[in-house]
Amino acid sequence: MRIEAASVNPLDWHYMRGSPYVMRFMSGLGAPKDSRLGADFAGVVEAVGKDVTTFAVGDGVFGTGKGAFGQYTTKHVDGSLAKIPPNVSFEQAAALPIAGITALQALRDHGQLQAGQRVLVNGASGGVGTFAVQLAKSLGATVTGVCSERNREMVLAIGADRVIDYRTSNYTESEEKYDLIIDMIGNHPMSANLDVLEPTGRLVIVGGKKGNWIGPLTNMLKEPFISPFVEQPVIVMLARPNGADLEELARLVETGDIEPVIDRRYSLQDVPAAIAYSEEGRARGKIIIDVR
Repeated sequence: MRIEAASVNPLDWHYMRGSPYVMRFMSGLGAPKDSRLGADFAGVVEAVGKDVTTFAVGDGVFGTGKGAFGQYTTKHVDGSLAKIPPNVSFEQAAALPIAGITALQALRDHGQLQAGQRVLVNGASGGVGTFAVQLAKSLGATVTGVCSERNREMVLAIGADRVIDYRTSNYTESEEKYDLIIDMIGNHPMSANLDVLEPTGRLVIVGGKKGNWIGPLTNMLKEPFISPFVEQPVIVMLARPNGADLEELARLVETGDIEPVIDRRYSLQDVPAAIAYSEEGRARGKIIIDVR
């Protein structure tokens, strides 16, 4: 595939820095085993293997792969790859894969969200959060977004029914109860989140605290010790990219049910600046790399 656009994810700089350190057992102890960065891409098929029938030269496609911060990449036909609908741009498609699939699987598969339920998205202004707010609304939920005051209007504009400023209010100390909490931030103990869940509610943890040793993996290590002693399901998830979910996300963009929120755009030679901005943790929605 000839890459037209890519997008930045926290995964990229976690891999680049080998942080948290336990990642280095998989990615390389002294340096990354694979120096190619970038996972989300959108582009055009330039060549196919002799047995490939699903995709053809000239097709617009998007998905996840290695080395998305480059001019070309390759992908197995059965991997996380899908066609781009005619009225979806390369930029929109590149924004979807990891963040969009994470939000979709958190709500639909792990959260089992139903129409009419109340969902809280902690981290509503980030890449996953902006998709989670829109997807929850498309599923018929009442959505509360937690973010900073500067992002309030944006989160309301993409569909949130209510916004809580985390700097002035602690949602875990409120009387409000939720059927589902999607937590991207990890700034409250699991027990505090469970206190504001309905007895039949579910807690889905996508991210966690920063830190070089365990960091975002803290909740993953805690979950097996907490789940047997609480009433509500606690799920610590990692997204599983696949072609079917990419097709579903592309369909939702095509129908207008969701629209990727783009914060900043960078050229290919400015990828270091794009990653540095992502590391600040203040991006609103997605950061796009315009490879062209």
